[in-house]
Amino acid sequence: MSDSQVLKARGLHRTYHQGGAPIEVLRGVDLDVNRSERLAILGASGTGKSTLLHLLGGLDQPDQGEVNICGQALKGQSQRSLARIRNQHLGFVYQFHHLLPEFTALDNVAMPLYLSSCSVSDAKNRARALLERIGLGHRLTHKPGQLSGGERQRTAVARALVTEPACVLADEPTGNLDEENSEQMYQLMLELNQSQGTALVIVTHDLILARKMDRVLVMTHGVLDEDVSVG
Repeated sequence: MSDSQVLKARGLHRTYHQGGAPIEVLRGVDLDVNRSERLAILGASGTGKSTLLHLLGGLDQPDQGEVNICGQALKGQSQRSLARIRNQHLGFVYQFHHLLPEFTALDNVAMPLYLSSCSVSDAKNRARALLERIGLGHRLTHKPGQLSGGERQRTAVARALVTEPACVLADEPTGNLDEENSEQMYQLMLELNQSQGTALVIVTHDLILARKMDRVLVMTHGVLDEDVSVG
C-alpha cells in the first residue's frame, strides 16, 4: 500500500442468505482510494453499494478478500481495534443522520473526539468551531429533535469531519436534503477534502453530486466498473 493510498480493497466477496438461498452481493471488488481523491459510486438499488461501504469501513467482514485503511489490515482485528482504526482514520455520513437524541448538537459532533485521547475541553472547542463554520453556532445546545432536517444532516456531516479523517465514507448523504442543503453539505466535505487532504467515497443516486467527483464508478452485478463517465 503506497503512502498516497488511504484505502485499499482486494477481492471482496459478500454473500447473504435469504430463505435458505444464497444471494451473492459482491463478486470480487477491487478498489484503491488515494489521499484527497473524491470518488462517487453509482448503481441501482440492491447492487451492493451500501454493503461495499460497510466492508470498507470495517462495519462488516467480507467472506473473501481484504481491506486496508492507512496501511492497517482490517482482517483479524478485534472489535476494539476496529473501533480505534475507524475513529482515527474514517468518518461516516448516512442518509439518515443517526444523531444521538439525548445529546446536544455540540456533544454529538464532539462524540468521536470524546472516544479518542482528546480532552473534553478541546473536543468541545473543535466541535464548536466546526458548527459555527457551517452556520449552526446558534444551535449548539439544541438536541436533534429541535433541529430541522437540514440542520440535523449538517450536524451529522460535522461529526464525520471533526476528527479530520483520512477518508469519509458517505452513503446517500443528500437523499433527504433539498438542493440548498445538499450544496451546503457538499461544500463542507469539499472544504476538508481540500484543506486536509481527506478522501471522499460517496455512494449516491445524485448525478449532480457525482459529476463533482474526480472519479465515478458504477456497481453492477456485484462488480465495480472503473472509469465510467457521467454525461
